[in-house]
Amino acid sequence: MRGVPPVTRNLLIINIGLWLLGAFMPSFNISTLLPRLGLSYWGAEGFNPLQLVTYLFLQAPLSQGGIAHIFFNMWALYMFGRILEVTWGSRRYLLFYFVCGIGAGVVQELVWTLTWEHDYLSAIASLNHISLPEATARVQEALAAHDSGILGAIEGYKSSLCTIGASGAIFGLLLGFGCVFPNVPMYIFFIPVPIKAKWLVAGYAVLELFFGVSNTLSSVAHYAHLGGMIFGALLILYWYKTGSLHGKRY
Repeated sequence: MRGVPPVTRNLLIINIGLWLLGAFMPSFNISTLLPRLGLSYWGAEGFNPLQLVTYLFLQAPLSQGGIAHIFFNMWALYMFGRILEVTWGSRRYLLFYFVCGIGAGVVQELVWTLTWEHDYLSAIASLNHISLPEATARVQEALAAHDSGILGAIEGYKSSLCTIGASGAIFGLLLGFGCVFPNVPMYIFFIPVPIKAKWLVAGYAVLELFFGVSNTLSSVAHYAHLGGMIFGALLILYWYKTGSLHGKRY
């Protein structure tokens, strides 16, 4: 860790430290932190704007396969983050990290806004073995009658929408690396030939879009990953136009 620049080093320490505390201290687990620090849907009672920052520091717990989640996130942070920090300088790198992470959260909020009602009605239809139009009609009737039960159920569903993890910011770092060092050869497990960074980034973006549209691995916030890349691309485009993408450290 002595050779890791300060911002990347501190991000690694905070993320890994919180994960270890949650994994090995029963009184300090993710179920305690999630309602306060995880990113909730903006239309739910538990939402706090500060969660757009705090959710980045919570990774999937050990009980939910969190070893793979935190390992790959922190490995990518170490691999790409330290190089970008040295290239850009600590302050600009930190700005980029949080722009990508917060941007990923904003995109996830937008996706929830557009999809929560359909997803809720689909769940009602599936649980009651009825069609989606019939479920929609029943819920609308209950809402028209001001049924407190359905109102509570809807609020409970909204409150269940929550995401955590640094993946959105990490995908932004991957994009940043691909933009600054587009032709650097990279090796991927099980692929015997090197791939240029720019093609690797493009491949990841296409995969995330496919997974999001097809609802593959629905427990993963694919659109948030794309959001991190989109916001990172906008900031990089601004730096490129001002001639500061490769220099002017601060």
